[in-house]
Amino acid sequence: MARVKKPVKKKARTRSASAPKQSRFKTWFWRLFKTGLVLGFIAIIGLVSAVGFTMSSLPSYEALRKSPNGQMILVRANDGTEIMSLGPSFGEWLEIEEIPGVMKDAMIAVEDRRFESHFGVDPYGMGRASWFAVKNYGTGRRMQGASTITQQLARNIFLSNSYTFWRKAREMVLALAMERKFTKDQILELYLNKVYFGGGAYGIDSASRKFFSHPATELDLAEASIIAGLVKAPSRYSPTADAQAAIDRASVVLKVMRDTGKITAAQAASVNPSAVKLAPDKAQNSVRYFTDWALPQLDMLLPETDAPIEVWTTLDLRMQRAATAAIQANVPGGAQGAIVSLDRDGAVLAMVGGTDYVTSNYNRATNAVRQPGSAWKLFVYLAALEAGYTPEDIVTDEKVTIDGWTPRNSGGRFAGDITLRTAFAYSKNTVAAQLGNELGYGTIASMARRFGVTTPINTHPSMVLGTSETRVIDMTRAFAGVNARGAAIMPYGVTKVTTIKGEILYEAKPDLTQVLIPPHVAAGITDLLQTAVNTGTGRAAQIGRPVAGKTGTTNSNKDGWFLGFSSGITTGVWMGRDDARQVKSLQGGRAPAKAFADYMRVAVSGRKVEKFDTELVLPEWQLEPDDEAYFENPDDMIFVDEYGNPIDVDGGESLPPGPDLPPVEGQRAPGESGPGVLDQDFIDRATGKTEAQGKEQPEPKEVPAQRDPAPPPPRNEPALEEGIY
Repeated sequence: MARVKKPVKKKARTRSASAPKQSRFKTWFWRLFKTGLVLGFIAIIGLVSAVGFTMSSLPSYEALRKSPNGQMILVRANDGTEIMSLGPSFGEWLEIEEIPGVMKDAMIAVEDRRFESHFGVDPYGMGRASWFAVKNYGTGRRMQGASTITQQLARNIFLSNSYTFWRKAREMVLALAMERKFTKDQILELYLNKVYFGGGAYGIDSASRKFFSHPATELDLAEASIIAGLVKAPSRYSPTADAQAAIDRASVVLKVMRDTGKITAAQAASVNPSAVKLAPDKAQNSVRYFTDWALPQLDMLLPETDAPIEVWTTLDLRMQRAATAAIQANVPGGAQGAIVSLDRDGAVLAMVGGTDYVTSNYNRATNAVRQPGSAWKLFVYLAALEAGYTPEDIVTDEKVTIDGWTPRNSGGRFAGDITLRTAFAYSKNTVAAQLGNELGYGTIASMARRFGVTTPINTHPSMVLGTSETRVIDMTRAFAGVNARGAAIMPYGVTKVTTIKGEILYEAKPDLTQVLIPPHVAAGITDLLQTAVNTGTGRAAQIGRPVAGKTGTTNSNKDGWFLGFSSGITTGVWMGRDDARQVKSLQGGRAPAKAFADYMRVAVSGRKVEKFDTELVLPEWQLEPDDEAYFENPDDMIFVDEYGNPIDVDGGESLPPGPDLPPVEGQRAPGESGPGVLDQDFIDRATGKTEAQGKEQPEPKEVPAQRDPAPPPPRNEPALEEGIY
């Protein structure tokens, strides 16, 4: 029997599930790769075209050598006197062979260590800077270290300093084009002769003459390290502004030069930047405090321009000299001082930010924030007057405790019942505390904001005594608002900007239309401020004509203030130490008030004497009515009968009375003469009421009588020292 073979079953082939996924991944990868190649090729063509076009449009090397450095700015005082000139200072153009090797090495090491090898853009530097940007994302710090010397040169010559993506892209294209058109030596020569080193110095020769009083051909290693360190931040590392910062930066430059092999370790160790002799900067005086504040505002006032301009300012040189002398003559030893003086429209007439600009260019008039002490009570009493208080209202100077806080007066004395005027004049802390508690600390903070205080304000009970830090210019602005009868004042320093040919580019137009407080509040606070100078804590500020002002002293005599106004000029004075340590005998009513008086005697000497408007015309809601306000004028009254018909009670003709009107005792009959008797019984009977009905009528309500004004404070009241805290 034949055997039949059974068919063998073949295993079915199974495909892996991951195969389709791998296939799709490869497909998309190659698609993206090819797309990237195409886009990259197109980008390269576009970049090459842009570089080629830019290179053909670049000026020649000789044209770039002759191009001007920076913008010329001529600054004038309010009388047209030239007070300073900003822009390129004197310096010779140095050929690359004339520039000392240490200067070239220092600049390349600190600004672009791969200058000799890159093609205008440094990919390694860009990668490092990009990593820095990613690492610091969200911190607000910009990408740094990516710009080569060529890029910096392109930016300085052709572009602005605005930090945008498109500006950076244009900078890179320009740098690539310049590397193709010029040699490395030409680029470095252009850079070293055109880069800005601060103080108006463009180029290394100008910087060397300005800072060391000799040409750049004589620069040694220490001096070269100082100049090379200025490029990153000319104003921060300027030797004339902050010598220590310049020395510290030079040490960094020397370390980088050692690390890059430009100098040996022995050379780096032998150099002492602190031993470099700096040239004295004779031109820097107190006027620079004003120009440092006013000129940066040009960026907001003018469109971007490189054309030469003239800036006309509000500064009065006679007043500036007087302000400088007043600070230097009155500031206690070891302390600093500041003055801001405003005209009635907000024009800054004088500004002093310290005792000596050369020693310290820090502007304490506009930048420092210090506690104002009792000068802050201006806002407390403004809020009180606006809430309905008057200078003659009676308040009680007594011990008070508010939320665990117990303020005290200077000397620990209490005067009992006194007028609001006296409490302000003698700076009673207990009264200010009670007013703050009654009015609300938010109300007082709002008043300070209304008058121009821009710094943070706390709302603790002690804020009424000036514990919130503020600036001298802000406090002066607030007092100027009172001087302007309650109008908002905005300090300004530039009146107009013109081209060299006289074309007006900008002109200031002060706006005094915004009213901050009602007229009666402005009159009331002026009354209080004048009393503080006449008989209170500010007597040292008297100058022989009406003055209104307020002293301020902080705890432990760390700060002393006086702010006031006369003849349309408002001036604020501050004194204290930069480290906020105690200054012996520093009180607002002494040195600051004395400095105010010394300055104001000069400032107002050419102005007429002006009396203050302190007439208190209260609004209708605040006036207390008297009897006639309730009953009106008796001569205008008429009497009517029970039907509403008028009754003649003075003997003239009247409408016929009711049918059975009984005769009234005391009333004149027609044709009779002589006075009649007008009393309640007569009125009841004349209107037809019975005797009983008349007795049932309610008694008229008592009309509150108008308060008699409180007597003025006695002249022999002892002068109290101003309260502190």
